[in-house]
Amino acid sequence: MTSRESLPSWLQLQKHSETMKNQHMNTLFAADSNRFNDFSIKLPSMLLDYSKNLLTDETLHLLLKLADECEVELWREKMFVGEHINKTEDRAVLHTLLRDRSSTPFIVDGKNIKADVQSALKKMESFTESVRQGSWRGYSGKGITDIVNIGVGGSNLGPQMVTEALKQYSDNRINVHYVSNVDGTQIASVLRPLNPETVLFIISSKTFTTTETMTNAQTAMEWLVASSFDEKAISDHFVAVSSNKENAIKFGIAPENIFDMWDWVGGRFSLWSAIGLPIALDLGFEQFIEVLEGAFEMDCHFKQTALKDNAPVILALLSVWNCTFLGAQSQAILPYDQTLHMLSAYLQQAEMESNGKSVSWHGKEVPYATVPSIWGELGINGQHAFYQYLHQSNNIVPADFIGSIKSVTPLKGHHETLMANFFAQTQALMEGVNEEQVRADLKAKGRTAEYIDKVAPHKVHKGNRPTNTILMKQISPKSIGSLIALYEHKIFVQGIILQICSFDQWGVELGKGLANKIQQELKSKTISTKHDSSTRGLIDFYMNGL
Repeated sequence: MTSRESLPSWLQLQKHSETMKNQHMNTLFAADSNRFNDFSIKLPSMLLDYSKNLLTDETLHLLLKLADECEVELWREKMFVGEHINKTEDRAVLHTLLRDRSSTPFIVDGKNIKADVQSALKKMESFTESVRQGSWRGYSGKGITDIVNIGVGGSNLGPQMVTEALKQYSDNRINVHYVSNVDGTQIASVLRPLNPETVLFIISSKTFTTTETMTNAQTAMEWLVASSFDEKAISDHFVAVSSNKENAIKFGIAPENIFDMWDWVGGRFSLWSAIGLPIALDLGFEQFIEVLEGAFEMDCHFKQTALKDNAPVILALLSVWNCTFLGAQSQAILPYDQTLHMLSAYLQQAEMESNGKSVSWHGKEVPYATVPSIWGELGINGQHAFYQYLHQSNNIVPADFIGSIKSVTPLKGHHETLMANFFAQTQALMEGVNEEQVRADLKAKGRTAEYIDKVAPHKVHKGNRPTNTILMKQISPKSIGSLIALYEHKIFVQGIILQICSFDQWGVELGKGLANKIQQELKSKTISTKHDSSTRGLIDFYMNGL
């Protein structure tokens, strides 16, 4: 298998990057009045402007050539037809099938798994309606008022991010809560104000063995039984989303209350499945379907659009360009919409768990940088925190700015102030301000020469900081679905170009395995001699206290 570094386009991009490092975006904009039109993509629910990146027509040509030489279109086809592109686990990658709104059958190994998906959706719809309409009753005959979703990672971040983003679309018929942290403080604070008679728990765990999830589930079960004085109440107050039905049944969950998970859906790509039950319960099933339809719309764009006009492909190529060729080590996700306050955390998992790896498809160490570390915060909050770093640090941090044309909460003057900052920040990061401009400004304000000499160097902004701008029409169930799918496909293309297995997560396993062993030591008060001196000393200090 050809190594990426030997591809003609890769070698050309390496050479080209040395030239581009000496360019400034101000020069590129000055030389091309049509730059915005050339480097932006209009989609049904959003606009992607990538013109504020350090790239030219030649850069884009070489990046598209790289995508061609890496056979992105072929691999895209392999994913959508159900080939086992998750090589290390020998699995298909078919989260897109969960939101496929066409009626076309989908045959894998002689079975129409589209029928399984449709059956699962019908079961979700029936369940959602029974809870929201009050026909699902708890052990005392009362209807459900609160849902507590217990899961971690993809079983928590996706649904929680979406329910937070779409709060304005909820009729508040059901209160939805999330528990992910095994720290007892979280579940205790969630359960404290709730009435056990009217709470329904969703235990979301593909294997139904995840330590954190099962510890919280056990606590929830004990809390319920302590109120009902009857273990039979579990079947009225617990449902599961899992592929391990045997374990769920042993826990006390009725077989008919177990929702399917499939091995061809990775956890961080699973909110489109029954993992999305909290979304449906909060918004109603029809609006959950709108989320799926928005994602399907992006799937169609990704499948059918030429690479040069393909938003997920362009985002992936820019990430490779900024990280692998220009040396950026991190990327910021900066939403300028309060509804998206969990988006940065969601994308941290989606991208870093997928592509934060250093071994190629064929088991060899990759000699190049793969993906940047992802971090971020709501834009306005960030401006008064870490934007100083973005503007003036020696480290260049590419950033995605995400905003909306229309607010879901139209208060006079608020959205205009928000969006003025949104537009200003990408301009400032790109343009910067040189010392000559700083001195002229200070002089015009009547500052003394002594003051100007002292302060001017500190006010210089070099600019040339790359940003992508995603401007959505409005946050809605459909546009959220499109936005998430945009990033999912970006991550897929990244993995293909970098020759990274995007759909496994072996890096999660080592720490979990060690934790299980140490947990047994904590219970038995016996410390293994196999630990290094630091770990042994820390455990000893923990056991003996201060």
